[in-house]
Amino acid sequence: MGGSARNPGVLQRDDTPSQSPYQRLSQRMLDLSGDRGVLKDVIREGSGELVTPDASVLDITLWGMELGLLSMRRGEVARFLFKPTYAYGMLGCPPLIPPNTTVLFEIELLDFLDSAESDKFCVLSAEQQDQFPLQKVLKVAATEREFGNYLFRQNHFYDAKVRYKRAFLLLHRRSAPPEEQLLVDSAKLLVLLNLSFTYLKLERPTMALHYGEQALIIDQKNTKALFRCGQACLLMTEYQKARDFLVRAQKEQPFNHDINNELKKLASCYRDYMDEEKEMCRRMFAPAEHGSTVGEN
Repeated sequence: MGGSARNPGVLQRDDTPSQSPYQRLSQRMLDLSGDRGVLKDVIREGSGELVTPDASVLDITLWGMELGLLSMRRGEVARFLFKPTYAYGMLGCPPLIPPNTTVLFEIELLDFLDSAESDKFCVLSAEQQDQFPLQKVLKVAATEREFGNYLFRQNHFYDAKVRYKRAFLLLHRRSAPPEEQLLVDSAKLLVLLNLSFTYLKLERPTMALHYGEQALIIDQKNTKALFRCGQACLLMTEYQKARDFLVRAQKEQPFNHDINNELKKLASCYRDYMDEEKEMCRRMFAPAEHGSTVGEN
């Protein structure tokens, strides 16, 4: 879910006699919880469907904020009042939030992802999925990929990989007529690039290379695919293959800072490797400094 929430404003301690700031704000606010513990005031209307309980809401620690988000639409900006029970409770959140405090949040909901439709589709058999139009498959695959991107940004690389693989499987087993195959390949290319990058983050360069090479089957000059393959080969100490991929990537984007730095890193690693090889050979074949020679009495 994409959104932003300003730091909470502390309106009052629940045990203070004066409640005028809370009362003034709450008079024109909508009661979401039924006990006036969560109140809402819409600043800018959103559009589309309400956030669903299956939406990608991570790291939500306040009960009131979850209730508030479920009342919002894409693009909406709203102000919320949370009483202590729905916010930080009796303990507060020192030093910013005192105990028993009613707090004010302003939240802008940029976007959210709903996994319900995607999850239902993914559990269908291949035969059942084939009954749906291609646009449905592309939509579900795009949702899976977006979930993967969200998880990737949270550094949840394993979970991101699972989402990317679900998207890839949907696209890989879908047969399409020639005039629609370009749409499938374009979607598949994005997922393959995501998988290659994710496996690099998981320190599994063999799989990163595998998916990078599959991306190159679709687009043999794709700079990101060439770069990921080069990175994977470097991690596998396959220096010549790494150089081949990175030089091809550099040919496509000569001034790309990341590619040029990776080539410098490759040169340094290769020098170190050759120095170690030379030193090992020297030790293996150097004449013994001590002891008698062959044929000596």
